[in-house]
Amino acid sequence: TKGGVDVIPSPDGRPIFLEIADQIAADILVGAYPEQTQVPSTNELSVHYRVNPATAGKALNRLVDDGVLYKRRGLGMFVAEGAPEALRARRRAAFADEYVRPFLAEGRRLGLSLGEITDLIHKEDR
Repeated sequence: TKGGVDVIPSPDGRPIFLEIADQIAADILVGAYPEQTQVPSTNELSVHYRVNPATAGKALNRLVDDGVLYKRRGLGMFVAEGAPEALRARRRAAFADEYVRPFLAEGRRLGLSLGEITDLIHKEDR
């Protein structure tokens, strides 16, 4: 714990608060938390994920800073209007950087043509 926040990385090496924030964002994307609805509290998240409440709070505050959630004084955190679309747009932009470019680079290293790579995609999509 560092400053009351769990900094132990998750299995993929990222801080736990980022994993929690990503899970909440993923839940928003699939409609588990529609716009203007309340998300779990800091205490509920800390119990569910078995982390310090400060860690759960850091995850929620990260989403507030990103404009995904907003605070209602005395009530908790709620999904901001337009949050699903904003999350989707950010993730689409990141998709090319994180997946498509490395995928194409590896295909080229293996000597695959763009047509062969496209064929592999179509084959896997069946």
